[in-house]
Amino acid sequence: MEEQKEDRIGSLFNLMDRFSGDKVILLIALFLMLISVISVFSSTPLLAREMGTDRMNIMVDQLKAVALGFVLIFALYWFGRVEWYRWLSKFGFVVSLVILVILVFNLNLGLVKAGSINGARRILVVAGKQIHVYEFVKVFMIMYLGWALDTFKNQGFKWTAILAEKFERLAFLEQDFWQKVVYIYLPILLTIFMVMMGSNSSALFIGLIMILMVLVGGISGKEIGATLAVMLVGVGLMFGAYKAGFLQNSRIGTAISRITQDDDATMQVLLTSPKGSKAWNDARDELKQPVSAMLAIKEGGFWGKGIGNSTQKYATPVIFGDYMFSFIVEETGLWGAALLILLYFSLLARGTMVAKECDKYYDKMIVTGLIILVTGQAFMHMAVNVHLPFVPQTGQTLPLVSHGTNALLVFSLVFGILLSISKDARENMARREAEAEPIIEHHTEWTQNTTE
Repeated sequence: MEEQKEDRIGSLFNLMDRFSGDKVILLIALFLMLISVISVFSSTPLLAREMGTDRMNIMVDQLKAVALGFVLIFALYWFGRVEWYRWLSKFGFVVSLVILVILVFNLNLGLVKAGSINGARRILVVAGKQIHVYEFVKVFMIMYLGWALDTFKNQGFKWTAILAEKFERLAFLEQDFWQKVVYIYLPILLTIFMVMMGSNSSALFIGLIMILMVLVGGISGKEIGATLAVMLVGVGLMFGAYKAGFLQNSRIGTAISRITQDDDATMQVLLTSPKGSKAWNDARDELKQPVSAMLAIKEGGFWGKGIGNSTQKYATPVIFGDYMFSFIVEETGLWGAALLILLYFSLLARGTMVAKECDKYYDKMIVTGLIILVTGQAFMHMAVNVHLPFVPQTGQTLPLVSHGTNALLVFSLVFGILLSISKDARENMARREAEAEPIIEHHTEWTQNTTE
């Protein structure tokens, strides 16, 4: 019996030894998935009641999603090729544009149609299944920008060159600046404005990720500043149109209310209004989630209440999604918060190391963009949960931890791509180590004399 256990343990270690991707990134992903299963089971009593089921069934569904994510990660690791990713990446903006057009204009194409959640158009219904559009747009645009930055660096844009050659008036398109406008700046601006029609917070987050990525990629800060100025002008025009009576079905009104929201004033309305009145209900709804999230963190304290002992999970409707960090802190205290922060910081550090070891510019950009996406979303989620000043109340989930099949599968896709690219990075690292000169030369004669 003991020999069989030792054989199984030995086989596990041999499997890890044969894993040529980055083991640290793999272990972080698996650990986050494990935390997800436990946290989702404990945090979903309100969801279970709303769905007419129990938490065990929800946990089983989460286990299935985690298993599917696990398979996706390893499928991309084993079979994925960087050249395939690069070829597919150039279609990232086109695919994003198509699905955003279907969403924004509320199209019904039969098999694919636009849908809404809580009055906001954020999903596509494909063969009866809900697809959360913005989760996929994040990754598609990062992959596209990786291709665009790499292609610009290698002077490989074809369509602008063809147009400049055929039409004399379009000769300016051969200039580097206009190539960046066509292939980088316009896609960024169009994506931000179209996402803004359904979700201001997603537009803000996706925009920040894309801008950070192109800045890291070496694009001029002045040009990025000009792009931001154009974006601000566009936002101003949209605000003016909203005030003039247009765009009433957009999320602009929600953005304005969040920016101008005064929590102290809202609390005063709650305390002074008759209980059950419209003013009282509106004030309560505005404060319910952020106040419950902060209360969960305060009650968690240093040690936490213990697994399964949260009380705010009965008061906060989406604590299993947008406020998962608060829930974990309530049950596990400062230790749970420190563990999560350590995991995401470790991912940031390890991803940076992998990006440095990549010998191709495209690989560096993709790893950089995806790492910024995962860690950036994680830290924004935490900032919202602790109600950090000047951070808008956005609905970003905690990557690989919060409840939600779409988000979990998208981040599994991200980790699969990272592990696939990390194989080449580790090979480069091993090759450099083998080729490196020793710090101290061991001369043969000195060795022989020492032996004698």
